[in-house]
Amino acid sequence: MLQQRTSNYSRIEEAIGFITANFKEQPSLDEIAEKVHLSPFHFQRMFAEWAGVSPKKFLQYISVAHAKNLLRNKGVTVFDAAFETGLSGTSRLHDLFINIEGMTPGEFRNGGENLTIHYSFAESPFGNILVASTPKGICYMAFAEEEARAFAELKACFPNAHFKQMVDLAQQNALYIFTHDWSKLNEIKLHLKGTAFQLKVWEALLKIPMGQLATYNDVAKHISKPGASRAVGSAVGDNPVAFLIPCHRVIQSSGTLGQYHWGSNRKAAMIGWEAAKTNSAS
Repeated sequence: MLQQRTSNYSRIEEAIGFITANFKEQPSLDEIAEKVHLSPFHFQRMFAEWAGVSPKKFLQYISVAHAKNLLRNKGVTVFDAAFETGLSGTSRLHDLFINIEGMTPGEFRNGGENLTIHYSFAESPFGNILVASTPKGICYMAFAEEEARAFAELKACFPNAHFKQMVDLAQQNALYIFTHDWSKLNEIKLHLKGTAFQLKVWEALLKIPMGQLATYNDVAKHISKPGASRAVGSAVGDNPVAFLIPCHRVIQSSGTLGQYHWGSNRKAAMIGWEAAKTNSAS
């Protein structure tokens, strides 16, 4: 099932790009289907299978108007709204990680020398993905359009580490997030390298509930650095673990989705997919 959704994602991504670019015109089902060279019936069925909702409803989830509605109350930040009832009441992801453990300077003094990293490629609803782990947890996750290039980027992060292509338990636990085996999420651990500031930002991202959005300014305030929105943006962009650390949930103060390291269309797809899943679970 997941494999089929992955194979359909390239067309879904193209459709989402068209919808986003032409949002003000409210494109019809026929227009969107024609853009991806499918019949309206086939496209509707493929989209609903991938997202769990119709293209029309999905459009509502990823629209800029949706993001602006979340920010309309000027007296309450998105973070305040998300957490005012407590994490346990607003998200099943609040206990995704027990702790974030920064890698020691010794481990990375020589680019990961003496560190063994397992890596593998897997399918996700948003395309092929590379996931890598150490004995302490997940250290890297990235969407991989080209496997050779993705592996080269992983090696560039840890130039002197030893790499072995194999699937381990840490990777399997991490990938449960795409199949919604929520009982396994508390088993996921992260093993990250980064500055103290980066780690603090990444930890804040983990507290944004699934189906919710935050601005860069919200994140800056949350870590008690209200004037550091630009620095927060840099730290968000340097996130080494796609999706698990949900940098895709951070948007601009204007309500626009903004850029994303792995593509703005993919970011829109993630936001809409999470909103759809959250809505169907409520």
